[in-house]
Amino acid sequence: MVEGVGYPAGNELVTMGSKEKEVIVGQDAIGPGISAFTFTGNASAAFLAGPSLLVIYPANCVGLALCAWIGPWFRQTRATTWADIMRDRFNVGVEQFSAFFSLLIQPVSAATQLYALSVFASAILHIPASMIVIVLGVIVMVYSTTGGRWAVMATDFVQGIILFALTVLMCVLALREIGGLGEFFSYFQKPEFAADFRWVKEEGQFADNKFTWKWIFVIFVLQLQGYINLGTAGRFLSVKDGSHARKAAIWACLLMVIGSVVWFIPPMVARFLYEAEIVALDMKEPSTGSYAYIAGRLLPNGMMGFMLAAMLAATMSSMDTGLNNTTGVIVNNMIPRLRSRLKVPPLTPRSEVFACRLCTMFLGVYIILIGLLLEHQEQLSLFDAYLMISAIIGLPLGMPVLLALWIRKLHWSAYYTIIVFAMIPSAYFVIQSSMGGKSWPIQDRLMWIYLFSAAGCLLSLPLWRFAGPEYRQRVAAFYQRMHTPIDYDKEIGVSNDRFQYLAIGGVTVVLGVLMLFFLSLPNTPSARWEIATVGSGILLIGGGVS
Repeated sequence: MVEGVGYPAGNELVTMGSKEKEVIVGQDAIGPGISAFTFTGNASAAFLAGPSLLVIYPANCVGLALCAWIGPWFRQTRATTWADIMRDRFNVGVEQFSAFFSLLIQPVSAATQLYALSVFASAILHIPASMIVIVLGVIVMVYSTTGGRWAVMATDFVQGIILFALTVLMCVLALREIGGLGEFFSYFQKPEFAADFRWVKEEGQFADNKFTWKWIFVIFVLQLQGYINLGTAGRFLSVKDGSHARKAAIWACLLMVIGSVVWFIPPMVARFLYEAEIVALDMKEPSTGSYAYIAGRLLPNGMMGFMLAAMLAATMSSMDTGLNNTTGVIVNNMIPRLRSRLKVPPLTPRSEVFACRLCTMFLGVYIILIGLLLEHQEQLSLFDAYLMISAIIGLPLGMPVLLALWIRKLHWSAYYTIIVFAMIPSAYFVIQSSMGGKSWPIQDRLMWIYLFSAAGCLLSLPLWRFAGPEYRQRVAAFYQRMHTPIDYDKEIGVSNDRFQYLAIGGVTVVLGVLMLFFLSLPNTPSARWEIATVGSGILLIGGGVS
């Protein structure tokens, strides 16, 4: 068995195998960097402001490169869920506090990804985004309920192969459409685009001074810290051991480097060649449909369906945080504590399975409702909304988790102290905004949150002297365990590598064959060569895996 909704995880369940697992987890680890949001919200920023948003992706690459160093630490915590890590590093109170807030926050992030996917699908299918939010939300909810974490990761790998192949093809087609790389860069100097397509923008050029030096620096730091904190450990808990965690991080970094180069050329080409048509789209934010629009024009007949399916799988990887991971925390960390306090016997394995599925369904409904709210709000663009959620809510709660990875003598009470200090600027900005006061751009908000977090950390450092011998010993044991390599044969010893090789490789081969069937559709000879190249490449990868 493997970890998932259907199977409450233990350490013997979350590990699957070796080579294919490195690749799957590596693909899954770039979830925050690639999803439908990449091709809607971020594509919108590329359409409007050129290459400035690319600061996000070098930060992702640096973060994943650092995970090649610290990824083994995460796996070696030997935890089942990230909440286990909070308990082992701090205490049960922190575990329960962080688990409770994860119920509120992680579904919001998942809903943002669902809404982004709905925007992309709406631009292709010409169906209202709100209807697509409901349909796709139900599909993802059912799939995650029946298949669990491994099903989402495996599907993400298979469809990720397709997504990468199609986005590379899209980049090539976009460059061919505009006349080559040299001609593409020549558009940066044309008067109608020169100001918007500078790497660093002038203050006042964009709303809230986006894409200025200050914005670039702060957003880079925000993205980077998402990879170098204890909360990141969940991405690597499914690999075999520390060595495989390192290889997964390297693979993810390589994919991110390639993606950073190819993903945003098409929306920029769309701005140069099809700006009028895209601005005229019947959408709340026409620029979010720029990638879908140019893909519809350039991809061979039949390929848009494959791209939409790949977007669904990529978004499932992000939504999995709001579904399976959160469900795992509820069933493994919250319900047992509650039942213990009420002096109720633990759940039976069958009851755990039922509880997992029930929680996933309720969370799925919650995510769909938030996605509908995002569809009907008018104040923020999709790109800004995602960054705002990360800044106002995610950053304050993530600061103590970041610091705890690097500071050993951090008392459990420091967790709350740092959060309280970090929340002060966020609360001030929210209150001031609600009263019609000054509008603070995200880069200013983040700077104050970082400063207050640092102050909270410094003030909490002396609290370590109040730590008792038992707590000091437990914290020391946590760090020792985190830096002790895993002996897989002795500690776990059970794997089902062969079955998973065949399952993943077989599905990939089938999808490659299905893509080759599109050669029968009416297309130009050039388009048929494109289909044949992509389909054959997917076939070879599937055959190699199996």
